[in-house]
Amino acid sequence: MSRKLPVYLLIDTSGSMKGEPIESVKVGLEAMLSSLRQDPFALDSVHMSIIVFDKDVKQLFPLTSLDQLKLPTITTPDSGPTHLGAALQLLCQCVDQEVQRTTKDKKGDWMPLLFVMTDGKPSDTFLYNEMIEQVKKRKFASIIACAAGMKAKVEPLQKLTSQVYALDVMDSASFMKFFTWVSASIGVGNRSIGATDDLVLPPPPAEINLVI
Repeated sequence: MSRKLPVYLLIDTSGSMKGEPIESVKVGLEAMLSSLRQDPFALDSVHMSIIVFDKDVKQLFPLTSLDQLKLPTITTPDSGPTHLGAALQLLCQCVDQEVQRTTKDKKGDWMPLLFVMTDGKPSDTFLYNEMIEQVKKRKFASIIACAAGMKAKVEPLQKLTSQVYALDVMDSASFMKFFTWVSASIGVGNRSIGATDDLVLPPPPAEINLVI
């Protein structure tokens, strides 16, 4: 059994994502999966899980290998809050259950990667701030946050990670570029994590701006 490279995607499904944005995300996710499936390294080790968050938070599927993975239907409510704090709380529980830690007898999984996408800001601010420390304790190789659209707030995301990217336009072309870049990042992670714990990301496309 080869070591897994766990990849967690947290995707905002609050009411403001309804319609074109969420449909565009689905197209982007499909493109990302098909790209990763063409990479023998990724096919061998990448295991992915998606957690969605609006007023409710749920894990759509646990860590699953790329060849077994079928994207479920992703829906959005008409309106409501963005419980990103609760999503981070669920993420920590999932990581604790699903990621094999290295013991003295056995090598565990590679350090996990985390991608967070939101078009707003956390509604559960207190819990969100509390969970940031918990997420950091889980030692992710890389945490990449995407602030999608003009209403997305970058400041809360910057508390979670220094790698915050802004996507100004929420159309399928932009999301496609974002997820293609995500798949390239996972591919890089897949090769580099074996050699080093520092993940050097490929440069993002022009539509995606690193927030300094």
